Amino acid sequence: MAHKPHFYESRFLDRAAHLRQDDAWLRQQLSAVETRILPIWRNHVLVTAEAEPVLAMTSVTEMEIDLDDSAFLGLFDGTAHFAVDLSTHDEPPLGDIGEFLDLRAIGPRMEADEGALAAYARGMLHWHRRHRFCGACGAPTESVWAGHKRHCTNPECGLDHFPRTDPAVIMLIHDGGDQALLARAPSWPEGRHAVLAGFVEPCETLEQAVAREVFEEVGIEITDIAYHSSQPWPFPSNIMLGFTARAVNKEIRLDQNEIAEARWMTRAELRNSPEDETFALPRRDSISYRLIEDWMNS
Repeated sequence: MAHKPHFYESRFLDRAAHLRQDDAWLRQQLSAVETRILPIWRNHVLVTAEAEPVLAMTSVTEMEIDLDDSAFLGLFDGTAHFAVDLSTHDEPPLGDIGEFLDLRAIGPRMEADEGALAAYARGMLHWHRRHRFCGACGAPTESVWAGHKRHCTNPECGLDHFPRTDPAVIMLIHDGGDQALLARAPSWPEGRHAVLAGFVEPCETLEQAVAREVFEEVGIEITDIAYHSSQPWPFPSNIMLGFTARAVNKEIRLDQNEIAEARWMTRAELRNSPEDETFALPRRDSISYRLIEDWMNS
């Protein structure tokens, strides 16, 4: 079954991975006036307006960057795009071009392709900031492969580090009829609910992770586990793997360290969500909302 694209899903970007080791071509792009630069400051993206955010990309004529301090994102409409981290600035730079804002806040209001490009840039540079030293020996690492690998500079180690993506399962649990299970995490605002989710553990299949997380969090056994779709979720570095499953039992037993409250909701109740402190659906750019929306319309 085909699904419409998720938020932050790069549909039209050519990542051009075969060019990441072509230093001559990359340096040529960094001197081309048409090349676009996406500045990131402390995980915030540069946009022109908060109400209707548009990426405020710059060119190499406006800001010089070095290949070693950037990440090549790929080709969009045939034009090379790079991300550059300006987090060392004490204050947000480039105020004459735009404003640095949190993608979590503005992502749902961005045009889909620009939101995906911003998410990709944010995710790559977040990884670089977190891996400046080798996890094996502690020596400094250096950026190579156009920012898609960091290499340990210790000749006795020489370990290569690659951008990290953490797999998490996210699942809509239904009763086989007209009810679905929604829950609220303790740290969320009052009323905010979503479907259950959790990280995949080592040597665990995705289906096993779905069943384990549901039982751990709400004490419900499930069956009929079915894959739905996946979504990049760069907050900071997740891939959300969406599933649906049918509950075998409906009695809820909460793990209160993970879940503050959970409830069974009918389609009519979800369609008429009050969107207040008594009950509210998840943010519209999330796969959680998409799972609920598709189930409501099924």
